[in-house]
Amino acid sequence: MTKVEEGYKQRYKAGNTPWDIGRPESNLIQTVTAMDIKPCKALEIGCGTGTNSLWLAQQNFDVVGIDTSEMAIQQAMEKAAQDNIKCTFVVSDIFTNKIAGAPFGFAFDRGCFHSFNTDEERMNFAEKVASLLEKDGLWLSLLGNADEKRPFPGPPQRTARDIVNSVEPYFEILSLVSGHFESNHPSPPRAWVCLMRKRA
Repeated sequence: MTKVEEGYKQRYKAGNTPWDIGRPESNLIQTVTAMDIKPCKALEIGCGTGTNSLWLAQQNFDVVGIDTSEMAIQQAMEKAAQDNIKCTFVVSDIFTNKIAGAPFGFAFDRGCFHSFNTDEERMNFAEKVASLLEKDGLWLSLLGNADEKRPFPGPPQRTARDIVNSVEPYFEILSLVSGHFESNHPSPPRAWVCLMRKRA
């Protein structure tokens, strides 16, 4: 298990999960709607307690949500059962486990990609995402944006160059937009909203 994964597991145990806002991410809703992304097999990497996976499932996507936190996946499964939504949740590590259901037409991560500190680590992550996507598959990633001086703690911050350097061999960037994370904080942290297409 990587330091990143261990860190997330510990934060779920401690209940220190400010990213778990209890409603779907507006940037996901906006992108799927505006870009007219059709229902397909979808993978959410680092799905947490499943809110975004469940939203995608309600839009008729065939969703697999993965996370390394057993506690988060348990909560996600309970939500799906309670709301009677068909969605698959699995405790899984994208680097070491075979992901059932691949290849996918669409992948989403909200704050996984930015957790890796070096170009090499981020490139390994991008390569792995690409390997799980079908030809021309799409990846939507939300990352902390370095174009902000924050007076408070928040998600890791990355530059546009960090993103391009990491994904360029595997993905064509379709859009890279500066926005904000959906947040319960009065001043939501800045985000990059990056939609990419797998290179042939």
